[in-house]
Amino acid sequence: MSTCATASRDAAEPVAGTSATAQAWLLVEQTGPWGTDALAESHLDPRIGRALEAAADDTGVRVALVRRPGRHADCHGTPARRVFVAHTAPSRSWIRTASVADPAALLHLDFARLGAGEHGGLWDPYDGEPLVFVCTNGKRDRCCAVLGRPLASELADSGAEAWEVTHIGGHRFSPTLFVLPYGYAYGRASAPLAKEAVASARDGRILLDHCRGRSTWERPAQAADLAVRELIGEDRADAIDIVHSESVPSPAGGGKGADETAEGPRHEDTTAADTTPPAAARHEAPTPTWALTVAHRDGRSWLVTVQQRADGTPAPVSCGSPLGRPARMAVLSVRPLG
Repeated sequence: MSTCATASRDAAEPVAGTSATAQAWLLVEQTGPWGTDALAESHLDPRIGRALEAAADDTGVRVALVRRPGRHADCHGTPARRVFVAHTAPSRSWIRTASVADPAALLHLDFARLGAGEHGGLWDPYDGEPLVFVCTNGKRDRCCAVLGRPLASELADSGAEAWEVTHIGGHRFSPTLFVLPYGYAYGRASAPLAKEAVASARDGRILLDHCRGRSTWERPAQAADLAVRELIGEDRADAIDIVHSESVPSPAGGGKGADETAEGPRHEDTTAADTTPPAAARHEAPTPTWALTVAHRDGRSWLVTVQQRADGTPAPVSCGSPLGRPARMAVLSVRPLG
């Protein structure tokens, strides 16, 4: 039976530039089953789940539920649960952790401050192995369970600090995961690749192969970051930063005639299918385009032009959804500055 993941593989869709966006993550342990909307459909009190989501809105913090790989007993009693909060900005990445008896206490967190990268001495610093979170929520999309859960179990059996996580977007790139402290996500991840990504994070590096992008940034910036990294062969996690981003007029001819000259991957946003208007309307509508300044810590910098397009092979965004053309982030050019 065809799935969104097999359709995406068959279409050779690029994974770069598709990571979920989160300047900071709040990850709350919750055993037992998860529903489609896990924060409101699990053994976590749904009032708390919805309140956490509301408190994090527009702060840069993304809230998700996590659990250890393995069998998930349908139990309601959780005497204490592990929680993590992590900030992912270059050169300012950190992880704090605690054991919380009452998840309602999390509602007192200063989400705006956490999203800005200030933990204020909250909880204990986490200084263990890199944390790897594999998306496994089968209620959200079956590919995440069928492909993600075996990967999470294998990573845990290998000694990795592995967790299952509710939803990080891009179902058709399953199995998909992200690694903290740096927040880089990966798609179509095999067990060897995931283990290499964890080992790279341990050394302060990232893996460019199958990399979706750093969750710190919006998708155009993720695309620019990865394009520069591939251009110069840079894998040190904190060597690259996005220092400026602005919308600009699209090049003449819109998306169809623009010349893609970047020395990097083509990028795609997987959050929604395209509802492409008739050709006449497409001519009139501006094509979203960004100019981003990417800086290396050695002083070099580049101007990267990224354009959102919807001209790929039709594919379902998730299992059971209609065919559409998901918006992708096409890198048009990478130009050295100075």
